[in-house]
Amino acid sequence: MDLNQKFELVKRNTQEILTENELRELLKNKKITSYYGTAPTGPFHIAYLVPLSKLFDFDKAGIKNKILIANIHAALDDLKTGWDRIDVVADYYKKCIELAFPWDKKPEFVYGSSFELKDKYVLDILKLSTITTVARSTRAASEVTRMKNPKVSELIYPLMQALDEEYLNVDIQLGGIDQRHILAYAREFLPSIGYKQRVEVMTPLIASLKGPGTKMSASIKESHIKIYDKEEDIKSKIKNAYCPEGVIAENPVLQLAKFIVFPVNKKIKIARDKKYGGDVLFKEYNDLEKTFASKKLHPADLKMAVSSEVINIFSKARKYFEKNRDILKELGDNFIN
Repeated sequence: MDLNQKFELVKRNTQEILTENELRELLKNKKITSYYGTAPTGPFHIAYLVPLSKLFDFDKAGIKNKILIANIHAALDDLKTGWDRIDVVADYYKKCIELAFPWDKKPEFVYGSSFELKDKYVLDILKLSTITTVARSTRAASEVTRMKNPKVSELIYPLMQALDEEYLNVDIQLGGIDQRHILAYAREFLPSIGYKQRVEVMTPLIASLKGPGTKMSASIKESHIKIYDKEEDIKSKIKNAYCPEGVIAENPVLQLAKFIVFPVNKKIKIARDKKYGGDVLFKEYNDLEKTFASKKLHPADLKMAVSSEVINIFSKARKYFEKNRDILKELGDNFIN
């Protein structure tokens, strides 16, 4: 694979890269490492899988991948997970990620608590705190932490996320576009305490199954899919999902195909009666999108195909949690189907 092919592979399905020129230079190296961080708070659902699916592309481009289970961050974010629960929810997130995809090469998992409480790390956080204004930290945290009645911990959150790049010894940080202010903060402030800038790669946010105007949220059952949802629940949620004929923008069913199905399976088969054109196999997402946009593919047929693929991809996670319901019961009602 040449440099241009690697670059296009890493860039695919992203919304922004800081910066593309730096990424091109970085990809000339043989040893490159990335990390994606997730704070273990609410139930694990499909929104988390959009950046995670990029790791398939990173792996093919020769990038080593780390996943940070940011258990300390989960408490700093207005105690979305209490201090007494950060480890059990972190273990649940790790298991969900392991089971979410048929990984070609499993990423390396790191828990935030394994290095974020060490003396040197804490001293570096204090150094960042002396050069970061409250306004700058608030802007960085605004789209990630709750910020309803801002706590000091929520202002520490972006400083730690920035510093994680150095302590994980990575070249790239991967995150959703909602992380942009934190990633920009990292590029601006890490050099101030003697550390290098990293390349920041951002993926889009997936739309709520209920459509525009409704946030995909763990607290809104019909807005998301848990990776261990029952088959009938997945079918029902996708069947009732927002998917107007020919509409591409904010179409969650197409997004499931683009960000979940194609990165894993490289194709999708639409099963149809012969009088409606018969079966059709799409090997490129763009071909699927063009066909749907031209109204040559009915939403019902698309939904059935995506449901089938998602059910199959999540089968390992579903079977595991069916046998280990006690894990979900311990976590709480909102973690259960």
